[in-house]
Amino acid sequence: MLLILGLCGMLGSVTWILRRGNKNRLTRLFLFCQSSIVLWLISELLILFSYTKQQFWISYIIGNIGISCFGPLWLWLSQEYTYNGQKKMKFLWILPLITISSICVVLTNPMHHLYYAAFVERRFTYGPLFYVYQVIYYICIIAGITIICLKHTRNSSQISKQSVLLILSAAIPLGINTLSLTGVFHSNVTLTPLFFGLSSLLIIIALGRYGLLNINSIAIRDTINNINSGVIIFDNSGMATYKNKYADSLPFFKDISSINGFLDTVSEISGNATAPDFKSLEIKCGDEYYNLKQAHCDNKNGNKVASVITISNVTEYHELVNAEKKLSLEQERNRIAQEMHDSAGHTFTMISSLARLLKFEADKTEPDNVKMLENISEIDGLSRSGVTQLRCTINNLRDDEFMTSVTKAVQTVITAVRGVEIELCVQGEEDDRCSFCVREMYDNCRETITNSLRYSEASRIDIILKFLDNRIEMYILDNGKGCETISEHNGLRGIRERTDKLGGTVKFSSIQGEGFNTIIKIPYKEVQI
Repeated sequence: MLLILGLCGMLGSVTWILRRGNKNRLTRLFLFCQSSIVLWLISELLILFSYTKQQFWISYIIGNIGISCFGPLWLWLSQEYTYNGQKKMKFLWILPLITISSICVVLTNPMHHLYYAAFVERRFTYGPLFYVYQVIYYICIIAGITIICLKHTRNSSQISKQSVLLILSAAIPLGINTLSLTGVFHSNVTLTPLFFGLSSLLIIIALGRYGLLNINSIAIRDTINNINSGVIIFDNSGMATYKNKYADSLPFFKDISSINGFLDTVSEISGNATAPDFKSLEIKCGDEYYNLKQAHCDNKNGNKVASVITISNVTEYHELVNAEKKLSLEQERNRIAQEMHDSAGHTFTMISSLARLLKFEADKTEPDNVKMLENISEIDGLSRSGVTQLRCTINNLRDDEFMTSVTKAVQTVITAVRGVEIELCVQGEEDDRCSFCVREMYDNCRETITNSLRYSEASRIDIILKFLDNRIEMYILDNGKGCETISEHNGLRGIRERTDKLGGTVKFSSIQGEGFNTIIKIPYKEVQI
């Protein structure tokens, strides 16, 4: 009855695993461990109902298969549960060999009698290999328990409840089996598998109450292992305890086993000494760029228990930055080409036309000197305005820093002008509310001064910038010859269109002999749209 209860308990835990456990290697190992115990319990039940030597022999073979599997599987499970990085790969390949060799020894016992020295129905005598394998199984189970304990005492200073239950599920049957083999307990059946029934209750509690095999750490670990960034964990002694797939795929970090080796490798790649307490740095290896970040993990007492290094490939970011620079440069070239075409090109075309007219007049038998002087004066104005436009364009190409404020933009235009006295008066203080119209104010100021140089024959230009509470105003006043009627062609029309887009107003005024005036007003409320 006790064997049946134990078997039902183990089958219940196996069923729970199949229904609730995650489909990962840890769950499969746990399922195999429980299945090996189920075989052991089935063997004990078959022994009770066996009558012939052959029946006994088959029953014991089934039990020995379960025994042969449990010890190595438990050690493998413990290693997977604690997940001690790449260290586990050094010896886990031995564990299946232990199980296979044990099963082979049991199956071939009639040939050598080294596992059972004598076997007659219920009476048998253990041979030397039986005790050898028992020692190996004990070592595997004790090693597994030790690994779990060391993992917690090293990293968090306390063992979780699920770990305690997991340890007890193996430690209790181990202790009972020791007492049975030493003769302290005597029974017609083996007591060890019975106590595995008690272990099954502990396992079910760990599964249902504390989330064993369905805990966040497993999901987090699997996620980290499959992300496209490297993760390397070093314990407080500086030894590497974990590397995910991505980090292990990087050839320059593949053989890293300590924090010192990691720092030396990074220093060699970057060409500069790397500080042990760095927080973030970037290295280039070949054509690839990598960003490295370091964070520290502390336990509840505030003591450092681990350093976590994350490695991200940022090559694509650099490629995007370079592509953006190329695009910006191309856009700037196109803008300058357009500006040269619209302003300087037009100016030089006009100069060329006036020069041809001047030549045509000069070739006459009786040239009109007054008309020639007018053409020369106009060529002079056009050439001076063209030089001004070129200087503004060149300054714009060299440095866009002046575009940070309206005042700097206007001062840039003034600096480029030669042969005319220009005075700037600023009233009020400029703030961030003006940032939306810097480019437009620059273009409007430049176009207005260019017109003055081209047509008005002015010797002085006054510019007033007013930064009021609700708007910005710019007054550009020259002392040129003025005009009776104002015709808005490309230059003045461009000023009005740029101002209208910002919700502002522009007014042009002139009196013959009293210069030309431009007044531009732009409200701040347009910034909020």
